[in-house]
Amino acid sequence: MLSLNDSITNLSGVGPKRAAALADLGIRTINDLLLYFPFRYEDLSVKNLSEVVDQQKITLRGIVASEPTIARFGRKKVRVNFRLLVDQESVMVTFFNQPWIKNQIEADSELTVYGKWDANRRSLTGMKIVNVSNDIEAVYPANKHVRQSTIKQLVEDAYKQYQDAIVDIIPADLIQKYRLDSRKQMIYDLHFPKGQERTTAARRTAMFEEFLTFQMGLQIMKERDHQENGISINYDSELVTKLVSDLPFKLTGAQIRVIKEILRDIKSDTHMNRLLQGDVGSGKTVVAAVAMYAVVTNHKQAVLMAPTEILAEQHANNLANFFKGYDVNIALLVGGMRKKVRDSTLANIKNGTVDIIVGTHALIQDDVEFKDVGLVITDEQHRFGVHQRQLLREKGVNPDVLAMTATPIPRTLAITSYGEMDVSIIDQLPAGRKAIRTSWVKHGEWDKVLRFLAKQFVEGHQAFIVTPLIEESEAMDLQNAKELHEQLSEHFGEQFQIGLLHGQMSSDEKDQIMDEFKQGKYSAIVSTTVIEVGVDVPNATVMVIHDADRFGLAQLHQLRGRVGRGSAQAYCILVADPKNQTGRERMQIMVDTTDGFKISEADLKMRGQGDLFGKQQSGVPVFKVGDPVVDIGALQTAQIEASKIVTQNNWQQLPQYQNINNYLDQELQLNQTLD
Repeated sequence: MLSLNDSITNLSGVGPKRAAALADLGIRTINDLLLYFPFRYEDLSVKNLSEVVDQQKITLRGIVASEPTIARFGRKKVRVNFRLLVDQESVMVTFFNQPWIKNQIEADSELTVYGKWDANRRSLTGMKIVNVSNDIEAVYPANKHVRQSTIKQLVEDAYKQYQDAIVDIIPADLIQKYRLDSRKQMIYDLHFPKGQERTTAARRTAMFEEFLTFQMGLQIMKERDHQENGISINYDSELVTKLVSDLPFKLTGAQIRVIKEILRDIKSDTHMNRLLQGDVGSGKTVVAAVAMYAVVTNHKQAVLMAPTEILAEQHANNLANFFKGYDVNIALLVGGMRKKVRDSTLANIKNGTVDIIVGTHALIQDDVEFKDVGLVITDEQHRFGVHQRQLLREKGVNPDVLAMTATPIPRTLAITSYGEMDVSIIDQLPAGRKAIRTSWVKHGEWDKVLRFLAKQFVEGHQAFIVTPLIEESEAMDLQNAKELHEQLSEHFGEQFQIGLLHGQMSSDEKDQIMDEFKQGKYSAIVSTTVIEVGVDVPNATVMVIHDADRFGLAQLHQLRGRVGRGSAQAYCILVADPKNQTGRERMQIMVDTTDGFKISEADLKMRGQGDLFGKQQSGVPVFKVGDPVVDIGALQTAQIEASKIVTQNNWQQLPQYQNINNYLDQELQLNQTLD
């Protein structure tokens, strides 16, 4: 019986060598081939000369008005010329380096040619002779080992042989509900196009199928995670309530709601796998501290993993201050510790003397042994995935997991990369927190910025001044931190001291400068982006970002969030002369909104799904047909429908879901094999 999982070698003409070349394109099975869709379509509809423009790729049909001639030029170069009578006009057609094409051209016969039009010379550079009846031709991604014609022939052969094995993956009720094509029709229309209307409808079906199957996979992971035996932590609610009531500030409604969601998960005997996101300054750290304390009241340990050692140290110091007066022991474990201190810390972690352990991801590896871990908190820079949890399981623990984000995650990323997690959002800033006022000025208006800074300094406030480069660069004419520091020091003189912080300094030097800044020694600090994460100076009210168009939106938003931590009005000044429209749009978005979620969405749209955090780090799966940024509506619909299916009791046994269940099982097995 034929199966779409049959090897591609089942097709005529595919031996070991060709199979290896096809595998480089990701084609190993018949299913891979049938889902290897064209990346574009060429319009082969015949045009009149009156409607074509210069350098346009067009199809002309006419009568061959001269015998084709071959001319040789250069080394091994060939030119075939002939005249084609089109709309009563004689057009010179030239094919380069295709001498065999002469045999396909016969005087006084009708011929259809596809090529590039030269309006000045009234001539066509031929690309191919068109022998198809369709007005549209599929164009596939190919490589030097597999030509277009080979792919087309293999697709045609595969469809003829295996069309009866093609069954609908999308359940019938959803096909009807969203007026989708059958899978068989979709595959046919994408490979053998009969018109734009049909290919558009087929693409819509293909997009929904891949979004739905992807979302089903995430939902299944989520359900399995919930069904695993987690740890039911019966924390002391009275102690937790007292901790919250003793805080020197009032929690926001959003913080209270999120704390309740997390505590409910902690008490439940199902696994917590929760994503905590909130904008800059929304109070995620306090929420995390309350969650850790709840675990500690049940005599279990909590782990907080930070992306860097510097940030881990800051977390440890902040937690020590937060729990002052409480019987909570906190330990810091980082790479640079002396052996004696490290050994002592490891012993205290193992015997349970330590309640909260702060460090980097090295915490779950090496020689670290815990007594009883109930909760692990991490951030999105190091996703706490299956591999990390397995490392903890090997240590005999299976904790609840809370992932905190440093930046708000766009809906697209939340639905794709984090779709298997429950999500908590802190969508409210603390009371009394004033919105940061953002303005954009050109470099020519720098004097205005200096006058504004002087006014802030006189009032006793401080400023960050950020510049993107610290070394001279011929490629980019940017003002570096050292030059800017010298200029500002000269301008303000002895009245206001200006500090300098840059990436080439040692950790001790950076810490010393930052401590002096916090203590008020400097009115301003000139810095590269090393202050982007983890610096909290309540007296800093101004963030000046030099050459702001050189930064991404998410980075600009993070930098802006370093000010406005106190009660005074805060300001962000973007100094930039953007050279293109995208740069100008970035500046305007920053001026228009302080909403991190809107900014992250805009960043994703402007930079594309593969480039949000770099090609490999974007976190957004690359789909064959759909683009989760552009097609966010379809992605959300697929998420809703996937959730409805997976949450039904014994859905795998229901006949209407047999095909999609089988498909997902096969995909899972294939991925495990490839891994």
